[in-house]
Amino acid sequence: MSDAFPAAGPADGPPPAGARPYDALLLLSFGGPEGPDDVVPFLENVTRGRGIPRERLAEVGEHYFQFGGVSPINDQCRRLLEAVREEFSATAVDLPVYWGNRNWKPYLTDTLREMVHDGRRRVLTLVTSAYASYSGCRQYRENLAEALEALRSEGLEPPRVDKLRHYFNHPGFIEPVADGVVAALSELPPGVRDGARLAFTTHSIPVSAADTSGPPESHGDGGAYVAQHLDAARLVAEAVRERTGVDREWELVYQSRSGPPQIPWLEPDVCDHLEALRDKGAPAAVMVPIGFVSDHMEVLYDLDTEAAAKAAGLGLPVARSATVGTDPRFTAAIRELVLERAALERGAQPERCAMGMLGPSHDVCPVGCCPARAPKPAAAGADSPFP
Repeated sequence: MSDAFPAAGPADGPPPAGARPYDALLLLSFGGPEGPDDVVPFLENVTRGRGIPRERLAEVGEHYFQFGGVSPINDQCRRLLEAVREEFSATAVDLPVYWGNRNWKPYLTDTLREMVHDGRRRVLTLVTSAYASYSGCRQYRENLAEALEALRSEGLEPPRVDKLRHYFNHPGFIEPVADGVVAALSELPPGVRDGARLAFTTHSIPVSAADTSGPPESHGDGGAYVAQHLDAARLVAEAVRERTGVDREWELVYQSRSGPPQIPWLEPDVCDHLEALRDKGAPAAVMVPIGFVSDHMEVLYDLDTEAAAKAAGLGLPVARSATVGTDPRFTAAIRELVLERAALERGAQPERCAMGMLGPSHDVCPVGCCPARAPKPAAAGADSPFP
């Protein structure tokens, strides 16, 4: 089931002017298990080709088993899907919305097949990752290419697929994060609130992957991945200062690392950072999961469970701020980005909304953007094998 939003008219009719030339939006996400029996098969999908034994995957899946074998990410995608539909309906953007996943049902290939059968020929993709990186952008583009090739092998004509630009510095992303930090500060004891530090957290990735993230001109010294997170964190910290009247110290830290210990990954780890804050005499901290769109497993376990327990053991008061989820400003930002890209494809020059020092991201990933160690075809970019 792809959870497609039925169009108001025939699939082969013209799309509304605001969305033209697109006739569908695809929400593309990671996917997650929805019961104990799904955990190991899901992890097999995630780690396919790495030769990891099932016994080891069961150990890795213990985080999921602590939550009944259910990742919250699929329900969060369903809520986002419905929120985007409501936003489109309220603003007369009559564009059907579909949902597909990389690693679990509804699978991307099945969703694209349904889109072809529904007559969709020009698809715009929203990825649930706001930043440039191999795993957050290029790998999704590889997934798209693999799915499109599968359709072609079935004798179907694949649709043309594009991808929305990175939205890490869109006001509709930044402002809800800032409000979440202010709300989290109010949860701290009054005596430590003004001295609380902000720990902006995101998924750690190998240093080599960070250094080659983004277009080739941004490679080196953390690449676009680190630069974009720092820009977003700076914007949120400034907004929190304006809302609270307190200028707080902040740092970008990392979580959820995996892989062999001999491979360098981005640091410091959030738990190590909390210990360092305690040693420096910080009275409290707010963990800000700025690298995540919703409260999925990396947030619920790595922050709300593991990092919170670390802070409790240190005697350091902490709170965790909310992710953007289905905040109306975020769903409005999605609509704005869709209409912006559609206008660009029609040859117009729409306003491209972005905050901070980096400006709006590229619309089409250039050759050499977020390269993989083993090159694979990738759709929705300058090097796409599909027209």
